[in-house]
Amino acid sequence: MASLNRFAKDRRAAQRATTLEMIRHACPDSAQALRISESFGLPIIDGDGIRDLHRSQLIQSAEALKDGLGERAMQIHMQRMVGSFIGSAYGAGQFYSRSVTEARDLTTKLASEFRDEDLDGPVGFDSRAQRKREFAADTGLQAHVLRMAAEGAVCAYEEITGETWKPYERPHAATPSAYIDQKATTLQMSAFD
Repeated sequence: MASLNRFAKDRRAAQRATTLEMIRHACPDSAQALRISESFGLPIIDGDGIRDLHRSQLIQSAEALKDGLGERAMQIHMQRMVGSFIGSAYGAGQFYSRSVTEARDLTTKLASEFRDEDLDGPVGFDSRAQRKREFAADTGLQAHVLRMAAEGAVCAYEEITGETWKPYERPHAATPSAYIDQKATTLQMSAFD
């Protein structure tokens, strides 16, 4: 029975909604994005501009919709809009994290199973490790851009609704199938008594 409780707890944790704080941990901030751009010769990103643009676009969108949507409908619509920005940024942050791990593994001799990957490629070609580092840098800037867009969306939500954005979480009401599964589990476990 303890393993069933642990499974249910793990399942609820896996279904936990993504927060802005999770994105801030997964995606590079402005200072890190600047270091990535400078280190890899990539364009410098105007994160503040991206955040402000997305904030103002969502506010303009809400203004255009306000006559056709009631207050609660507007809040639901904006919740969904912000949720999509949050989900996109978090996915990019996770992908960035995996890309950095792969780049580190290939760059570090001890972590690399391909010992010759640490060597330069043929003349005119980068090594596999260098390509992985460049790919990780690209994904880092993408994650940063999407983080800033999500932050702008959250700011817009707060201005439009007057409330702090929180991720939508489904109520944990037992569904009929969950109830039946629970009954079956109880019956099966009683057979062991």
